[in-house]
Amino acid sequence: MATPIPDSRRWLMLPVIMAAFFMYGFDGNVVNVAIPSLQHELHAGQAALELIVGGYVFTYAAGLVTGGRLGDLFGHRRLFLAGMASFTVASVLCGLAQNTTELVLARLLQGLTAAVMVPQVLALVAAVFPLQERPRAMSWYGVTAGLSGICGQIFGGLLLVADVFGLGWRVIFFVNVPIGLLVLGLALRLLPRADTGRRPSLDLVGVVGISGSLAFALVPLVLGRDLGWPVWAWVLLAASVPAMALVLVWEGRLARSGGQPLLDLGLFRGRIFNAGLAINATFMLFFTSTIFVMSLLLQNGLGLSALRAGLAFGPMAVLAMVASLGGRRLVTRYGLRVLTLGCAVTGAGVLLAAVALQTLGGRITEPWLVVALGLVGLGNGLILPSLVGVPLAGVAPQQAGVAAGMLSTTQQFASVTGVALIGTLFFTSLGSRTGRADYATAAELAAWVALGAVVVMTALVQVLARAVAAQAAAPAPGRPAAGSDPKTAPAGAEA
Repeated sequence: MATPIPDSRRWLMLPVIMAAFFMYGFDGNVVNVAIPSLQHELHAGQAALELIVGGYVFTYAAGLVTGGRLGDLFGHRRLFLAGMASFTVASVLCGLAQNTTELVLARLLQGLTAAVMVPQVLALVAAVFPLQERPRAMSWYGVTAGLSGICGQIFGGLLLVADVFGLGWRVIFFVNVPIGLLVLGLALRLLPRADTGRRPSLDLVGVVGISGSLAFALVPLVLGRDLGWPVWAWVLLAASVPAMALVLVWEGRLARSGGQPLLDLGLFRGRIFNAGLAINATFMLFFTSTIFVMSLLLQNGLGLSALRAGLAFGPMAVLAMVASLGGRRLVTRYGLRVLTLGCAVTGAGVLLAAVALQTLGGRITEPWLVVALGLVGLGNGLILPSLVGVPLAGVAPQQAGVAAGMLSTTQQFASVTGVALIGTLFFTSLGSRTGRADYATAAELAAWVALGAVVVMTALVQVLARAVAAQAAAPAPGRPAAGSDPKTAPAGAEA
């Protein structure tokens, strides 16, 4: 694979590119703060609230692979601009909604437009930055993830308390307008124009089949728990597996006949890509379910306000951002050892939470959880740069969009699955009880499961290390075989 010629403006582009990921994350988190306002002003019922929150995730996850492929075919710059413009418009529609139906439809559209712009973020980083700079660039991905989450909780709460211009809950969506316009203006000037060199061709069967298969799985996972897992949810879940299998058969046949399938199955022939996807899935399953459970414990169990609960996550987000920035030098020097260290620190945080909950029960206090979450944030900051960089490191530029879409889809699907599974476990343990000690017991159970996920992630890192070592030792055209220490190979540049 030819190394892309570095663009002299690439570090100026990076904050512009990452702004799209920030906006997606911010809007995914900020709406949770506004739920009481939506219930009061729009008389939103439980089903409507589930669609307002979960519908955004559903359309985003279902459209990611297609969004990534469109970027490969029509250009990542073009799709980034189109996605940012349409996301801004969808945000306006959310703010203008006069009833729950309009808001649900606008949120579905907002998630779909996010699916157009977010895959271009990782694809542009992979296309613009040379291999040796990608770990440093990807460290900002971790910073952005932490910043968007904490801003959604804290800044969203402050906006609602301030009641800016008397807009109430609408301001959390209208705030995207000036940001979106600024990003569009900068992107037009800075993002490179590049021709993929391929005649655009979109696999419509793949679009419908993959999106439909994901929908069969995502709709029950998003809505099933709150609806009591009705029969139709299990039917859709069961149907999602054969539906996806049929689509994969079609994609493989299309590729063999010389067509352009939506999903490039050749990506799955790489052990590093597969191991990277598995690590991403395990991480997101653990992380999102942990945040979900801890939010319930802090607010419903300990009785904190939404704003104060958001502030309790502040140290975690700050430590994650600091570790992501400082960790890039560690990644460059020590490679996959940093991933192992990050898993260990994260595991220590989860273990502290589990032991504190087991020991103190209903007497647990906020500082214990803040310290435990801080350790989780510190470990996550060490994990995140390599988490994203490794699977995409060896991907060809013409595959960058679909690979980024597959990576983001894996992350979102694992997130929804984690919340559904761990959430069900949590609420089953809680039952109809609402006491402080009851929430502590349910959260303790979830914490032990989360610790198990971290152990699995650590084992997968060792699988990744062996895959990296095997690739480094394999002879390449024009050079003899050479040994390599997988523990010191630069993560993000080894593939």
